[in-house]
Formats: sequence, structure tokens, C-alpha cells
Amino acid sequence: MLRRIKDRLTGIVRSIGWADGCVYVAARAIQALSLGRAELRKYYFVSQPIPSAPLLPKNRGASIVVERIARQHPLVSAFPRPSQVIADRFDNDAICFLATKNGEFVGFLWLQAGSYREDEVRCLFTPLPARRAIWDFDVHIEPAYRSSFAFARLWDTANQYLRDQDVCWSVSRISAFNAGSINAHARLGAFPIGAACFLKGRTWQLTLSSSPAFFHFSSGEHAVPQISLPAAPEHRRRYRRFSRHG
Repeated sequence: MLRRIKDRLTGIVRSIGWADGCVYVAARAIQALSLGRAELRKYYFVSQPIPSAPLLPKNRGASIVVERIARQHPLVSAFPRPSQVIADRFDNDAICFLATKNGEFVGFLWLQAGSYREDEVRCLFTPLPARRAIWDFDVHIEPAYRSSFAFARLWDTANQYLRDQDVCWSVSRISAFNAGSINAHARLGAFPIGAACFLKGRTWQLTLSSSPAFFHFSSGEHAVPQISLPAAPEHRRRYRRFSRHG
């Protein structure tokens, strides 16, 4: 049993590096020792330039249909998220792009103009400059379609929308423990612009960020820090995790 745990932790550390591996081990220990009443999360923030051309030729993945939808769409009820979470997103004017194939749910991608209220921790993320940068979040592809063109088709449709709106960058947060997502964003040209750690209890939260606000402690649900994230390349940061991608 202990050997299996050791082997699993060793594999995780190899995939995400020693620094983030230590944070991961600390996060698991905090969760276990607090019986789930406290958690530690670390995010990287990345900026992704909106490309001038599609990722796919027009005929590739043509059977996957992507469209911007409203909350009345019949497939919204099939989304693999709590219904209240989806309702809150539409209430906050989030933009949803839905991918389908033969009328079947394939996946979605969400965008938020202005500030985004995070639902994993208590924080407002604000990409800058306003109207030139947008927040993207919760890109989901159903398991059966993860080897298809669905991911690229979603981004091609979203990118065309953003080009039409004169948006230059899409900003998002990635768990420091998710090597696959970090690599996927890097392949799309994303570069890091910051990082933050959140130590969160039932009513309190400690925030440490490389971007304003740098330090924040709250003892209640309504005290929410705002992290400003300039998206332009001159604000690029160097992290070992991203060094292999330039």
C-alpha cells in the first residue's frame, strides 16, 4: 500500500516538477489532516494570443458543429456541471460555445468579458487591457471525442468570434498539478503571466499571488480579492514548467 502511494507520488512529481510536486504533496496532506475542511490550490495564469488563422482546414472535423448558445438550448440540461453553476454563468453574461455531432453533446468552451468570479476559490480574475483581453474557462470535451477534432473546432469558432470583437488575448488559469492542460495551452501558443496559491478553509482564505493583489486574507465569504492579469507579451513570466516551450 505504502509502495503504491510512493510510486504514485513519484510519478506526479516527475510530471509536474519538484517545486509543484511539493505543493501537491502539501495540498494532499492539508486535505487529509483537516478531514476535507481545508484545501490548498495553486494556479498558473496564461495568456493565449488569438491567432490570425484557423487551427484546422475548413474540411477537417466538419461533422462537429460548434455554435454560440443561450441558456434555452435543449442540450444545456446535459452539461456535466451542476445546474446552478450553469445558471450563474448565464446570469453573469458568460458566453458559451457548444460542440455537437449528429445532435449529440460533444463539449463546450466558456468565455467571460470583464472580471471572472472563480468558483473553486473566492477570487475575481481580471484580464487586462479591458476589451482587448477576455477570460476563457471550463473547456470540456466528452471522453469519447477527446481524440477527435472537437477541441480545435471549439477554439476555431471561439477565436473567430474574438477576432470579430478585436480581442487580442485570451487569459485563463490552469491548475499547477495538471501537466496535460499546461502542455495543451503551450501548444496553442499560451505563455505564463503569473501564478497564485490559495489556502482555503470553510470561511477563511489566504491568497498569495505574483500579480496584484499580492497578498490577501479574508475571514468571510464576502471578502474577495481581485487579481489583475495584464495579458500582453511584455508581462510574460519565466517558470521552469514552461521553459521547454520557449
